[in-house]
Amino acid sequence: MTKRVRKAVLPVAGLGTRVLPGAKTTPKNLLNVVDRPILSYVVEEARAAGIEHFVFIVGRGQGAIEDYFDANPEVEGALEAKGKADILAEVRKDLAKPGEMSFVRQMAPLGLGHAVWCARHIVGDEPFAVMLPDMLMAAEPPALAQAIAAHEKTGGNIVVVEPAPEGEAHKYGIVALEGQEGRLNRMTGMVEKPAPGTEPSNLFISGRYILRPEIFDLLERQGKGAGGEIQLTDAMAELMKVQDFHALEYEGTTYDCGDKIGLLRANVAFALRRPDLADAARSAIEALL
Repeated sequence: MTKRVRKAVLPVAGLGTRVLPGAKTTPKNLLNVVDRPILSYVVEEARAAGIEHFVFIVGRGQGAIEDYFDANPEVEGALEAKGKADILAEVRKDLAKPGEMSFVRQMAPLGLGHAVWCARHIVGDEPFAVMLPDMLMAAEPPALAQAIAAHEKTGGNIVVVEPAPEGEAHKYGIVALEGQEGRLNRMTGMVEKPAPGTEPSNLFISGRYILRPEIFDLLERQGKGAGGEIQLTDAMAELMKVQDFHALEYEGTTYDCGDKIGLLRANVAFALRRPDLADAARSAIEALL
């Protein structure tokens, strides 16, 4: 029987160089999309998928992430005193439940694979989710819930993918498939930025994974790969030799909030999704055109 996915690893230690200077003093994952930090949406997605424990892999100067999910008696007391119950409820909605969140210091920026490996003692011997928190996914059901449902169906490992823009597959990590029928297919490999015309599919690796715990042993021995970093995809390719991997083409839209234009697109899209803001947001956008 497949163990239930209960834990999610969120590597948030990146420097956010693509969104500087905004990320100079504010962790990039705390930059706002409309009126909430990017990370708030990602945690909401995970909770909706049944995640019970969050493991944040943090770096120096990122204490604000932990503070965001902690209580703030001064702010909450002021809102309560002024009778602003609706705002107070929004502030408290993101608060961590006792024991729900762990924060692990990565110490050095050694790559995504190293960040995931740092979570090994907390994750233990069970399948777990990896959520790249700068990839904001608008989907119903939530993207991670779709991935967990696929895992419950197939077991093994799940990689969430989506179609690359036409003619741009060579810019991404692309999956190779045993066959392509429907949205869930067995993987046979991964190719990082293949030469144009050699892409094994048009599906690129997006920001959600379900991985078996055996990945930790491989990451322990993993040498440095592209960019001089310990790459998660290298360990996944090795694990694929002995375990099943399936690619799930999820139903939804991804916004790369680690990119300035992606962050702008997310702000516009999520404002237009809000019943309380949609009309005003549309008018404001049209006034600028």
